[in-house]
Order: sequence, then structure tokens, then C-alpha cells
Amino acid sequence: MRIISGYLGGRNFESPKNRRTHPMSDKMRGGLFNTLGDIKGLSVLDAYSGSGALAIEAISRFAKKAVAIEIDKQSSETIKLNIKNLELENKIKFIRANISSYLNNNKNQLFDIILVDPPYDDILTLVLNKLSNHLSDNGIFVLSQPGKEENIKISNLEIIKNKVYGDSQLVFYKKIR
Repeated sequence: MRIISGYLGGRNFESPKNRRTHPMSDKMRGGLFNTLGDIKGLSVLDAYSGSGALAIEAISRFAKKAVAIEIDKQSSETIKLNIKNLELENKIKFIRANISSYLNNNKNQLFDIILVDPPYDDILTLVLNKLSNHLSDNGIFVLSQPGKEENIKISNLEIIKNKVYGDSQLVFYKKIR
């Protein structure tokens, strides 16, 4: 895999060698960050981090900090290796944890951008609702889900954009005011 843009653009990084993750394609990742636009100085949560690709791409595009959460052991090792090889130890905080447990233990932590790319067989509305409580007032919440699925309603959030990429889609949300 490679970093698409930013100061680390073109650099390669590892992807987990398991079937639990489904790495986001370069085209979809590029579309995600192009839609987000300028993220300089923002905080990012990469939930269900897989390889850490979304956190890495965010930092490369000058996000202030990123937190990457992943429970899978092999994926966790890959993320740690990627952070080390790209010298991002001071910019990406990696936590090996179940996302729900992490949220329960960090109730007051808010993020400007929450990126959610869960295993497609494990999209839990309850967890999405918990995640939405960690979005800052002007933040953006992005969910990757199968392309033919209906958009998931998440409490306190409204859909602002939907982009389909083959058999996957990105759904962009913002807080309801």
C-alpha cells in the first residue's frame, strides 16, 4: 500500500496479511480525503484501523494528531510497524483495544474527524452511536460500508454526502443542530 498525498505521499507501508481486514482502495482513500478537503490542524480518530492507512494519510495531510484503534493482533502489529517505519510515533497514538471499550474509557475525548471502516460483517449501530458522541461540534463522521447497503442512521448525526466506489461506499455525516 502507499500514501496518496501530503508530505509522506508516495511512501509505501504494510497491510495486514489476514482476512479480517479489507484495506480501503487508493481510489476510495483518495476520494475520502479529497472530499474532506483541508484537514490541517485537526484531530482524527481512525476506528477499526486495520493497517493504520487512514491515520497515516491524515497525518501526511497535516492533521494535528491521530488515534488509531484496532483489536486484531496481526493488524495491531502491522500498525505499530507502519508507525515506526514512517517515524510517526509522535503523531499517531496507537491503541490495541475493542473500540467500544476504548470509547467507554475515554468518554470526554472529542475528535474533529472520525473515520470508521469496520469489517463489513460487523457494523454495529450501537457502536456507531457511541462513536458519534466523540465527534466535535463542527466535526465530520465518515462510515465505510458495502455499496448496496442502505445508509445507516446514527443518533445525533445527519447524512451530508454519499459516495459510491464499486462495491463500497463512504457516507459522510455531521452533527444535527
